[in-house]
Amino acid sequence: MENDIFLGDVIQTRKAHPCGSDTWVVIRTGADIKIKCQGCGRIVMLDRMVFLKRRKKVLERTAVPDAE
Repeated sequence: MENDIFLGDVIQTRKAHPCGSDTWVVIRTGADIKIKCQGCGRIVMLDRMVFLKRRKKVLERTAVPDAE
């Protein structure tokens, strides 16, 4: 699994959120990752390593920025 995370990626987590949804959108990247629940709109900020452990797979990948 790639460790690249981009804004707008839709990811699936290993455990479902209490609202029942397990899909999240990445809204901030850096040392911490901020994600937004697709079910209820809750926003959660996680350390990058914690985020990488909790994600199951990337459902939708945004366009990868060109490396110039």
